[in-house]
Amino acid sequence: MSSQEGNNGDIVGRGNREGASLFRDWFQELDQTANSGQGAAYVFVMGSLNEILKAFDFPVVFPEINSLQTAVRRVAGEFLNEAEDYGYSPDICGYVKADIAVQLRGGKHPMGRIPKPSIAVLTNACNTYIKWAEVWERMYKVPIFTIDIPGTRSQGTQTWPGDASFENDRKYVAAQLRELIKVCEEVSGKKFDIDKFREVLSHANAMSVSWKAVLEINKQRPAVFNALTDGTIFLGVANGLRGTPQGAKYFQDLVKEMEHKAKNGIGTLTEEEFRLFFVGVPCYPIFRRFNEFFSEWKGIFVHSTYLWFASGGTNLGFEYDLSNPIDSLAEGLLISVRDAMDSMFHQQVPILNLADPFSIDGVVYHPIKSCRTVSTGLADGRRYVMQNRDISTLFIESDLMDQRVVSEAQMKNRVDAFFEGMISKRQQANLV
Repeated sequence: MSSQEGNNGDIVGRGNREGASLFRDWFQELDQTANSGQGAAYVFVMGSLNEILKAFDFPVVFPEINSLQTAVRRVAGEFLNEAEDYGYSPDICGYVKADIAVQLRGGKHPMGRIPKPSIAVLTNACNTYIKWAEVWERMYKVPIFTIDIPGTRSQGTQTWPGDASFENDRKYVAAQLRELIKVCEEVSGKKFDIDKFREVLSHANAMSVSWKAVLEINKQRPAVFNALTDGTIFLGVANGLRGTPQGAKYFQDLVKEMEHKAKNGIGTLTEEEFRLFFVGVPCYPIFRRFNEFFSEWKGIFVHSTYLWFASGGTNLGFEYDLSNPIDSLAEGLLISVRDAMDSMFHQQVPILNLADPFSIDGVVYHPIKSCRTVSTGLADGRRYVMQNRDISTLFIESDLMDQRVVSEAQMKNRVDAFFEGMISKRQQANLV
């Protein structure tokens, strides 16, 4: 075996291997926290405030991630049924119901025991976040802290640093962050350490710069990672280990792996025929099979709105100003949460802008029963894209948690027709 082949064997796939390992270690630490009787900070992916919480050494729990893990491991049905038997409606978010079952089971989870909350921190990025946190408040009598992020009112109305409106919003968010710090001091019994906070922000900066670089590298043909499958592993690290040296190093190493693959023409698929953009949240109940519907046609997801709104703003490459950390965190939070919301509600223009740089052949829209927030307006967004560009699209409905509403046969028929249509379009173009 040549030295080049040996190098490939060491570096190719490293991100997936190490990401899975870090993820298991993270859950193991949560298990140890739960077994010791300690509490944790409960947060969400869109505006987790991991940076402040890490400065107080809070173990951080992401209930969304816990819930999707039950679906990936094909046990979500048990958790959903338990929550529904307890009184929760089949119509509400599957993530919420799976978490309720985890709480009813005393934290029992396929990845280990989840500690109880000692505080919950959230933003208004998703309306479900607010009602979800109120459940923990009732169950555990813990404080919940909601950061109100002024969002964009319509497509194209985002404001930026230097604009008077943005600066007013930034001051508003910064004042809330200072209130949060006081609450964290009360709950943790620790004084806020500004130098430790700066250290956390520096690790977050390194992660953000690297994550943005990884996304950009996938413009390469063949694609160096699958935004649906590999991307979900990357997202787990981006959220759970944000603000840590391990998380920063992981993404710096990930850049090196993807650059190596791009330089040597190493793609995720042996043969790549169709480059796809994914809109929405993956179908976790049949996660592997769902991806195979596309890969069997030599299609690969090169980008996804999920990599934007579920990465906590890391996708933007925003770097905090360590000389003015609290105000800079407020600025970054304002930009990232707005970007997350816009990724759900106003994704059509960015998709059109990325179509050529990423050589996108088709766009797959995946509205889900469990989440009206992420599914809102996808039909309108699809119509806008089709009206403004001759590009193939697929609208395929299922769920991110509930196997009961996932029809594999029906989905496969729709996907097959989607690829047959793209092949026919190419054949007709070649005849012109």
